[in-house]
Amino acid sequence: MPPFLESDDARPLRILAEYLEPLKRFRDENIQDTVVFFGSARIRSREAADRALAAVKTSTTATTEDRARAEKAVLSSRYYEDARELARRLTTWSRSLGAPHDRFVVCSGGGPGIMEAANRGACEAGGKTVGLNIHLPFEQGANAYISRGLHFEFHYFFMRKFWFAYLAKALVVFPGGFGTLDELFEILTLVQTQKLSSHTDIILYGSDYWDSVLKFEPFIEWGAIAPKDLELFQRCDTVDHAFDTLTANLLSRHFTPATPQEGQAPAIAKTRT
Repeated sequence: MPPFLESDDARPLRILAEYLEPLKRFRDENIQDTVVFFGSARIRSREAADRALAAVKTSTTATTEDRARAEKAVLSSRYYEDARELARRLTTWSRSLGAPHDRFVVCSGGGPGIMEAANRGACEAGGKTVGLNIHLPFEQGANAYISRGLHFEFHYFFMRKFWFAYLAKALVVFPGGFGTLDELFEILTLVQTQKLSSHTDIILYGSDYWDSVLKFEPFIEWGAIAPKDLELFQRCDTVDHAFDTLTANLLSRHFTPATPQEGQAPAIAKTRT
């Protein structure tokens, strides 16, 4: 049996397992929906970035380029700390709602960097937090802050992306590389084509970064997107702004206090339009 399950012929079974097993676990853990954090696996905490810079400064072999990279890492560490604080505040807020199911649970890709920061902040607030990890040849070991029972290991990228999108009521996209851009544009495409609800909030966090790496206006000039497509996302530059934006929209669009019937399961299959 194991050789067959690992064969090409059994690929549909493996794909189905990556749908059914998370579905069961989310129901068992009473999770109805999520707020997803995307961002670079390479951004360090301020403490780690400061240590690395101190090591470079005392090194006799470090180059000018090494020092410049270490100094840049200290600057970018603010995004780690902001993601951590935003996740902590969102989790504290969501736990205060008194909902029968766990609402707006912080979810990340489960790895280091911004993903770790999001899981860490939610963990520090005493809430549940999800890590949708994937097997990669580098960078992607699971962080230590994912809640027990909510650490998932995916083989297929598309199934991992499915679970990012399926439960998400909002997404916060911090600075990142190819993987973050891949996730961002897939979500934007799904919302643009109405495969995801237009009420799914998408926040680009860090205008200094995003304005320097993404130029959306030429898409409009060349007729590749409509001007209104720029309304599919918004920018935030502070934790206060992101928190206020997210909580206001989540309450107005997705939260109706109600008492569920006894034994009612989380409505995770009914969160899409």
